[in-house]
Amino acid sequence: MEAPHLTPAEAVSFDAGLLRKYDGLGPRYTSYPTADRFSEDFGPGELVDALLARNVGPAPPPLSLYVHLPFCDTICYYCACNKVVTRDHGRSAKYLDYLAREIGIVSGLVDTAAPVTQLHWGGGTPTFLSAAEMKLLSRLLRDHFAFAPDAECSIEIDPRKVDAQTVALLAELGFNRMSLGVQDFDIDVQKAVNRIQSEAETRAVLEAGRANGFRSINLDLIYGLPRQTLAGFGATLDKVLAAAPDRIALYNYAHVPHLFKPQRRISEAELPVPETKLAILALAIEKLTRAGYVYIGMDHFSRPDDELAVAQRNGHLHRNFQGYSTHADCDLLAFGISAIGKVGTTYGQNLRTLAEYYGRLDANILPCFRGWRLSADDLLRRDVIQTLMCQFTVSIESVEDTHGIAFREYFATELAALRSLADDGLVEITPDAIVVTARGRLLVRTVAMVFDRYLRMASERARYSRVI
Repeated sequence: MEAPHLTPAEAVSFDAGLLRKYDGLGPRYTSYPTADRFSEDFGPGELVDALLARNVGPAPPPLSLYVHLPFCDTICYYCACNKVVTRDHGRSAKYLDYLAREIGIVSGLVDTAAPVTQLHWGGGTPTFLSAAEMKLLSRLLRDHFAFAPDAECSIEIDPRKVDAQTVALLAELGFNRMSLGVQDFDIDVQKAVNRIQSEAETRAVLEAGRANGFRSINLDLIYGLPRQTLAGFGATLDKVLAAAPDRIALYNYAHVPHLFKPQRRISEAELPVPETKLAILALAIEKLTRAGYVYIGMDHFSRPDDELAVAQRNGHLHRNFQGYSTHADCDLLAFGISAIGKVGTTYGQNLRTLAEYYGRLDANILPCFRGWRLSADDLLRRDVIQTLMCQFTVSIESVEDTHGIAFREYFATELAALRSLADDGLVEITPDAIVVTARGRLLVRTVAMVFDRYLRMASERARYSRVI
């Protein structure tokens, strides 16, 4: 079912009272089941079986490739990524050698004639690599896999570490999308999180991307950082809108120093109080939608002519481990430490440390250390949650036809739980559909959580980030 065609201002409504009421902890649903449910009963052997199963029967689905490049030469205090902070650029050469081993093993198990329609380099800081290393990795991937002529190739970029020459090289290597980390242009905020980055150097990289044919450029922002004020973030938003990126990600800062040591360097006394944080979010939504950006979901906005917005209007939007995507029918092969892939009805995650990763590959064993084989119930719930997160509307008939169930009987407990959300105006439940309203869209995770069987069975949710 297609999402309703609403204007940007109609597509999302800010209700401070509802946000305060439902601002609990919950998953981001880049997968279902979520990665914290993965089991070490799923390992290298199970991943090999899943890869080989792609070769049986009709033509296998297209491929999406993800490469995790963990190195950074400075540390941003807010960061919760799996990274290796080092100024020794020689360490990336060894890592690429092991990536080559992993890519060689995996490509030897799958039909590499299947087209690669999507590629993403994430991190860390992918542009930590030298120009020669970028060329080497790109050639390695293209030698082992068949890239579609129109493949979507994206990379995460730290504008402080990249010049126009590097952007031109990335374009030569086939990259056509980039995501630039900004977070906040306020110098006081930047000092508090150890990331000094000027508007000028950010604009220079963005303009170089446009000059070199990048067809989509995203800017990442974070609200809730130390020393942020309503006026200061408003000024950042004005600078971002002046740059007119194709997409904007507006992330909520989750302060969990017990999980991520760098966050211990942030003074909790300098974090904005909840009322200020909500006011910043309200201002951001108002400015972005007034400027014509479409609210895609969660923390993403895009221009109405961007592929994400088009896919959402056409009912083809998808969500994966890199966030919102237009590619729904791919198997995701993931390389590097901590990388998570999806093959058929399985998920698999690699070991998180360099030492463990190198050790496995030295033994010629894939570095997968945990994962999950989805049951019929998992696939059904993933479908419902995915549709809620991407389209805000679930067609009951469509789910019944696809999965062979009687929706109202199967989800009787969930429908009962949704009634309180319906009473608060977050959802509408009709005989034909479940619809997340404009008031409920900022809380779509809360709606999706109702259908999460594992979450309902759990006694606590402390490992998750806040919804808002």
